[in-house]
Parts: sequence; C-alpha cells; structure tokens
Amino acid sequence: MMDVGTSTTGINHSPTGSESDNLLHIGSEENVHEEFKSSVSSISRGSGLKSTHTVFIDSNQSVKEDVDDVANAVRQRKAVDFEALDYDNIENELHIEEERKMTYSDWKWIQLQRWIVCMMIGISTGLIAVVINITIMQLMDLKMAVVEEAIIRCVKDRCLYVPLLLWIAMNVGIVSIAALLTVFVAPVAGGSGIPQIKCFLNGVKVPDVVRLKSLFVKVVGVVCSVSGGLAVGKEGPMIHSGAVLAAGISQGRSITFRLKTRFFKHFRNDREKRDFVCAGAAAGVSAAFGAPVGGVLFSLEEAASFWNQALTWRIFLCSILSSYTLNLCMSIYHHHPGDMAYPGLINFGKFSGTYEGFELPVFFVMGVFGGLSGAAFIAINHKITVYRIKYLTARFIKVIEVLIVSAISATIAFVMIYLNTDCKPLGEDPNVELQFMCNDGQYNTMGTLFFTTPEEGVKSLFHDQLGSIQPATIIMFVVPYFFLSCWTYGLQVPSGLFIPSLLIGAAWGRLVGICMNAICPDCDWTQDMSKYALIGAAAQLGGTVRMTISLTVILIEATGNITYSLPLMTVLLVAKWVGDLFNKGIYDMHVHLARVPILEWEPPPLSTNIHAREVMGKPAVTLKEVSLVSDVCSVLSDPRNCHSGYPVTDSEGKFRGLVLRTQLLILLKHKTFVERSAPGERLKLSVFRDTYPRYFPLSIVNVSSEEEQCHIDLRPYLNPAPYTVYEHASLPKIFHLFRALGLRHLVVLNDDFKVVGIVTRKDIWKWGHHPKDM
Repeated sequence: MMDVGTSTTGINHSPTGSESDNLLHIGSEENVHEEFKSSVSSISRGSGLKSTHTVFIDSNQSVKEDVDDVANAVRQRKAVDFEALDYDNIENELHIEEERKMTYSDWKWIQLQRWIVCMMIGISTGLIAVVINITIMQLMDLKMAVVEEAIIRCVKDRCLYVPLLLWIAMNVGIVSIAALLTVFVAPVAGGSGIPQIKCFLNGVKVPDVVRLKSLFVKVVGVVCSVSGGLAVGKEGPMIHSGAVLAAGISQGRSITFRLKTRFFKHFRNDREKRDFVCAGAAAGVSAAFGAPVGGVLFSLEEAASFWNQALTWRIFLCSILSSYTLNLCMSIYHHHPGDMAYPGLINFGKFSGTYEGFELPVFFVMGVFGGLSGAAFIAINHKITVYRIKYLTARFIKVIEVLIVSAISATIAFVMIYLNTDCKPLGEDPNVELQFMCNDGQYNTMGTLFFTTPEEGVKSLFHDQLGSIQPATIIMFVVPYFFLSCWTYGLQVPSGLFIPSLLIGAAWGRLVGICMNAICPDCDWTQDMSKYALIGAAAQLGGTVRMTISLTVILIEATGNITYSLPLMTVLLVAKWVGDLFNKGIYDMHVHLARVPILEWEPPPLSTNIHAREVMGKPAVTLKEVSLVSDVCSVLSDPRNCHSGYPVTDSEGKFRGLVLRTQLLILLKHKTFVERSAPGERLKLSVFRDTYPRYFPLSIVNVSSEEEQCHIDLRPYLNPAPYTVYEHASLPKIFHLFRALGLRHLVVLNDDFKVVGIVTRKDIWKWGHHPKDM
C-alpha cells in the first residue's frame, strides 16, 4: 500500500490496478484541469487549512497524473451531484452501548412510536388535502362568477375581448404566484414530485426534496396552478406533500423553526426517515384517489426499491387515516357530516354498469392506442424538457415560460368555447351550469371541459348521457389539451399528471363509445359511455406512467366497481407493453434527464463477466484506526475523495471498518482528540442524531496548526462490520446487494483482506444498460 501525505499513520491509497473509465466527458481536458485548480484553491481558502493538506502529490507520480485523477472526480461530480442514503445501520460501539442499556419496555415503546408517527402522517396528509381542495373550489367559483358576469355584460355591447383579457389576466396572475414561489424559493417543488420521491425511496438524497419550504410551495403552488387553468392536476403533488409531512413529523423537531423535542429521537437517521416517507407517499395516493390499498401498492411498485415487510400494516393504517380524514372534513364542508361520499380529491362517481365478453377485443385495441398515445406524450415532453435544460436556464426565463403557457391555455380555452355551438338544456349535466355563449336555459358543453377543474371534466366525460357531448366538441377539446399537457408538465410550477392523463383518455375513450354506438345504435351494450371513457382513461394513464398493479387497484377503488378489474388490468398491461417498445415511463424519463443515479429493478444485461475490480472506484482512500487530524482534514478537503465513506485499516493494512464523512466532520468540530480527552471519553450517540440531517461543511471547522498534530481514535465510531465483497464478485451480485439492502458503500477486498477499492451506487449506475459499450 502506497503512503500519501506527510504521515504514515493517516491516509493510504490502495493499489490502483487499471484506471477506470470516466463517467462523463465535460468540455476539454484543459478546461477541467483549470476547474480543478480553481476548486482546489477555493477549498484551501474555505477550510482554513494549508494547501499542502489539500492536494497530495506523491514523489513517484507526475503532476499530470495527479491532476488527471482529480479531473475525473470533477467530471463525476458535475455529472451526478447527488448523495446516497445511509440505509445500513451503523452498529458501532456507541450503538451497541445504547442497546445494551435499553430494556424490553423501551424497545416496545419505540415500536409504538412508529405506529403513532404513521397515524400522525395519515391525519396530517388528509388535512393538507382538505385545504388544497377547498381553496381550489373557492378560487374557481370566484373566477367563474367574475368571467361569466363579464360575458353576459359584453354579449350585448359586443366587447367580448374584455372577458377574454380578464380571463387571461386572472389566470396569469394566479399562476405567477406559483411560478415565483417555485423558481425563487423551492425549485424542487416543481412538477408532481413523484420522480423526486421515487429517487429518495430508491436511496438517493435529492437536495431539499423533503424540506418544509418545499411543502409550503407545493401546497400554495398546486392551488394556484389548478386554479389558474393550467393543464395540471392536484393529485400527483399530494404524494410529494405526504412525503414531506412524513419526513418532518418523524423527526420530532423542526430545524427551520428551531423547534426541538425529545420525541422520536430514535428515528433521526436515513433508514427510519426513508420508511416514514414511504408511508407519506402512500397517504398522498390515498388522499388523492380515496384508495388506501392502492397507496400501499404504489409505494411498493413505483417508489420503494427495497421493501421492509414490517412497513405494510403501518403504511396501510396511514393510508386509511388519510382518506378518512379527508372524507370526514369534506362531508362537514358540504353540510353532510358523516356522509362518506368524499374519499379522495377526485370522485369518479358510481359505475353501476357492466360489459360483455366480446367487448374485450375492443378494450385490447384501446390499450394499444393508449400505449401509443402515452409514448407520443412522453416523446414530445422529452423534447420540450431537453430544450428547457439546454436553453431555459435563467430563473426569469422560467417564470416567463410559465406565464406564456398560462396565457396561451386561457386563450385556447376561451376561443374554443366561443367557437363551440354545442349547447344543451340545463340539467343534462348536473355538475355544471355554465351558460357562456348559449341561450338562456342552456349550458355550453365545451365550458364543462375547459372552464371547470379537470376533476369535474373527468366526471362529466365518465357519466354524461349518450348525446350530451357531440364528437366534434370532444375532438376540439382533446387535441389542443393533449399538446398543452405535454408543454405544461415540467414547467416550474407544482403540477400533477394523473388527472390530465385521465381527462385525455376519457375524452378519446368516449369517442370510441360513440363510434361503437354508431355501429350498433340499438344494442344495449353501446348505450353506456362510462365504461369506454373509463377504459380510455386507464389506457392513457397506463401508457404514460407505466404502472400496472397499483394503478389497477387505485382505479378499482376510485370507481367502487370490481366488475371492471379484468378489462382494467388487461388495458394497463397492454398499454405498458406497447409504450415500453418506444420509451420509458414519464417519471423514469425525467429521472434519467436529471442524471440521478437511481438503480433499476434488474442489473445491466450481459454483465456477469464484469467484476468488482472493474466497477469499483480506485484508488480507495483509507484511514488508520488512530489517525492524525491533519490527515483527516486532508482527506475531507481533497476534491478527489468524492466518497462519503472511508475504509479504516489497522497497522498491517487489514480492513477494520468504515467511517462516514459526516462522522469525521462531527469529530473534528467537537475536537475529539486523543491528546485532549480523558481515557474512555467519547461522544454520545445523541450528538450524531442532533446533527442529522443538515451536516455542516468543513469550512466552518477551525483546526489550528497545533491541533493538526493530534490524533483521532476512530474505533468507537466506525462501523466494524459493513458489507464487503471480494474483487472477483460479479456486477449482478453487487447490484443485487445494493438493490436489496439499500447500501451506500461496498468495500472491495483482496485475498489478504486488504482494501483495493470501494463501490458506490454511482459506480454501478455509470455502467448503464450497455456495459459492453462503455
């Protein structure tokens, strides 16, 4: 092992072997080298350390080779600026000592606290859903009243441009609030939040994704986005909102408000937080669709990469309480206390019809079309998102784009209503009474689709009688709405995709029903438009998000009719299979564009002949069990050491455990030095919990020249038994260890139990799906 630095008790670089491939090539070599030099200089100044402790150049290596190594690290950091979660428990001496003092009653109390936290998450998520739902309804009613009054006044005076401008101004004004909050306060709150939560539950720490400010922007933003007439829904953001609530409640404190309690202190680690976030995501699904079972399955299928079986019942209780809380509060709001008719933010209504066996081929074809339509939606949105990433980088440009989309959406809606001549007598659709350009006693059918909330539009397409909406009206609506939805998803505003997809699918599904009725107008099975609208909605949603099991259960629970389980499952599977032939699902596509090192369900194909020594990061920087403070500072400040964990070796170079970067920072800040501590004195586990999750940077740690010569005993704090593999282990075996156990680091050893490298999820992710092409 080759010593690096000034001391033989500190840092070691393991044998390198062959140099690994770069993750990404960014710019020219010269530019990366210059970036490396400036980053080294800034780190030296920020840490208060001497530059000799920042970059180590061994006498046997050239400066060029050393700079190349760091340039590679800079590229990787530029490509993947994310950290992984520490799902593996650190069973060090502090943890063992605490457990030794714990009684069986203490253990039972901790288990009970987990149930209490899940109950609090469910109730809180339900209350947030109530606030969002009522606020949107009030704003929509106010906006409708103002615009309709202006239309009535201007029909006689021939000044219809006034209500149009008024409609645009109100929409743009409301949406601008969402855009400004998202862009300048919490950019991570943009979109539905499902891709970010999926990454978090997969084991990737997305910055600010579960912060309180993200929840505030999410709630206010989704209210403004939906009320402002954008082609978005409020159901998707509920999943993100539930996750943020779960992350906050489970910690028993608020760093933002400087509120600290002793409650739930045992849950202040990545493992417990990730489990509760899983419950929060399920509660969000339950509140959105009134589907507790679907919420549990959603967390299992779409979000969680590794599943703890003990979570199932706690998450189910959380989901039930979320739906029940929303149901109870909405029944009180509608002056029907105790009427359990409001289980979710969207109410599909009752589906009492049935279907014939010979209709299954028709549903099959609808599934194929749903897959094609979903793939087209994703392809268009992909082009738009790539354009945004490349060119729309300035914050004010992002806000302007949102305002432009809002103005265009309002204009299209108003023009379509003005051109529409499909008027029906009041009462045919009990959900709406929007007259607009129609005569007295009639309502505008286009207004039911464009001027109400998307949820009301879906309900109208599901349950309006045959003939209540003309085919031309549906076509005039669905074509522009499809492209508006493609453009809207990905804007810097909180926005859901579930309801727009359901609305698009229900529209063309109803067209299929009208065509079937035209073929056989006297057949009883062609009189029910609801089943075709439902199947179309399921096909479109399945072709876009590519979920199967959870989506089937969600739709069955939302409709309250298990009769449609077979056609729903068939359509969702067909739509997914067809869509997968062309591209990934919408959420996976956005995760891929964000360069997040998320692990797929299966390892890369044809990768058994790839071994750990080819995958691992090398050289591995190791520390001694008792290290010099100067060596620890050098490791932490060196930009080449991008790992967040460092193997610890004994005097013979044999592996003895793993210590995290965050642990080293805490030890330095508290100056836990051997020379300045009493025998046996060490930090308590509570110190590490209190620092979680916002760890401080090295720049605020002040280490004097005298203290640099002190030593730190790492043995009480390191994880003595982390997961390890031999250098001959195959890539699939390493992949399954990461996927099943939620690992962050995997130390690679040789036959002499010496460290030769370390594998992180970034090392696995960079091989991608075609390792032979690397």
